[in-house]
Amino acid sequence: MTRNTRTPATEAQPLRFSAQEQAVVYEARQILLRHLNQNPVLTSWQAVLDYCALTIRGDLERFHVLYLDRRNRLISDECLATGTVDHVPVYPREVLRHCLALNASALIIVHNHPAGDPEPSAADLAMTKEIRNACASLGVILHDHIITGAGRETSLRARGEL
Repeated sequence: MTRNTRTPATEAQPLRFSAQEQAVVYEARQILLRHLNQNPVLTSWQAVLDYCALTIRGDLERFHVLYLDRRNRLISDECLATGTVDHVPVYPREVLRHCLALNASALIIVHNHPAGDPEPSAADLAMTKEIRNACASLGVILHDHIITGAGRETSLRARGEL
């Protein structure tokens, strides 16, 4: 005797691309990044979110820092760490070392959640606090910590957690 069993509804899975589609997406990103490197990028808050959504995605968790000058122009977008599907090691000392080397006045930290949910974890909040404190001690402004997910982003500043 066989039973028909129904599997419970699960959360939507991230969209998977074929190898050919991944190659096209990669090429499109490269074209866009060349354009962005020659033109002002962070002209509005929406432009910042769009930039983050475009550049900081993938199957592994990645931690980026956008280093800014005194006029909040992008000096550099540095990927400081790549982790696993659910963790990326972050060292505030490395964030600030790069900041001082680039003579940056402000920064925005950004990382992705490959599973798609951009809600911050307790570890995300603790790490943000450590970086915020390190920035404050050196007179560097931490504008925000943005977490990108599947089709949406979470700003810790907008949530009042920065």
